[in-house]
Amino acid sequence: MRAVDVLNITKKFPVYEGLPQNEQIKDGDFYALSDISLSIENGECTVIAGANGSGKSVLMSIIAGLENPTVGTVKTNAKVGLVFQEPDSQILGETPREDIAFGPRNMKLSKNEIKARVYSALLLTGLEQRADFPARSLSGGEKRRLAAAGVLAMDAQIIIFDEPYANMDYPGVVQINRLFQKLIADGKTIIILTHELEKCLALSNRFIVLCKGKKVYDGSASSALSCNLEAWGIHHPLRNAARELGDLLWL
Repeated sequence: MRAVDVLNITKKFPVYEGLPQNEQIKDGDFYALSDISLSIENGECTVIAGANGSGKSVLMSIIAGLENPTVGTVKTNAKVGLVFQEPDSQILGETPREDIAFGPRNMKLSKNEIKARVYSALLLTGLEQRADFPARSLSGGEKRRLAAAGVLAMDAQIIIFDEPYANMDYPGVVQINRLFQKLIADGKTIIILTHELEKCLALSNRFIVLCKGKKVYDGSASSALSCNLEAWGIHHPLRNAARELGDLLWL
């Protein structure tokens, strides 16, 4: 079984009368997603891009089980963890150690199992030296790694990162990309939602583009670089200094 199977997903929301009509509004509903199908293999790193309003966050909420589709089905073969764009919203403990333990404790695991999971998550995310620091004092990159550690401690094998580089300086970007490399090496299935392709596209096995609720590209990152990404509202990462796919990773 693949990590994720999405079959003919449509998600629509009611809209107020009087809004200007566009191709995503039909019969009084806004179609955030229209007939999306895709599959993601175990251990795959998939980058999903799209302009604001393209539907990528709605799609990931459905895959993570936070929303139900209006039509269609989603199947996953393992627990899904979602790391939000604003990691502060996921920090509940006073220290990283306490925060990571929150989920396993609610799962009613034994003290020894909680301790083992917290230690493993700290090591994998590189936060073992910060385990007992005030969680709110961590840098932006450290907070995102902490949010990831929390879902890892709950045994998430499929991890979705929503705009992981938002408001991140260069050292923070490097921290996050090194975490991605560790997770990929550990066999986790990683889904990255971002419009900042220049920072991570070289990590991906797979690249998907959404535009106005529809899937418009699904293939390799290298092939995508020959497409007119701007037509889908995405900045082309090779328009600046980068020359080839291998340049599209900040480390």
